[in-house]
Amino acid sequence: MRGKVGLVIGLGAGYVLGTRAGRARYEQIKTQAQKVWNLEPVQEQVARVKDLAASGAMKVPRLAWDGAVKVVKTVTSTAGTPGQKLDAAIDEAEDTVDDVKKAADKR
Repeated sequence: MRGKVGLVIGLGAGYVLGTRAGRARYEQIKTQAQKVWNLEPVQEQVARVKDLAASGAMKVPRLAWDGAVKVVKTVTSTAGTPGQKLDAAIDEAEDTVDDVKKAADKR
């Protein structure tokens, strides 16, 4: 019984001391991270990423995916011969390519 009480007291003391040291270390790391974040080269890169996200460049992958979905829907929903389905898919794919090119040119 005496060993268990000593163990509990030891664990409690270790927890309290560890959390205090842990919090101090956390604050140190947080302060250093803030300093790095506020450096001029880092902020320049942040601004570049924001500009890229605001431009049309982020639209290109979405447009390509949406176009692929449209091509598949066109093929599966078009009635007719396989040749007619192929022609409809090609037309839809060409429209998608044009949309992607326009979005890429706007960058």
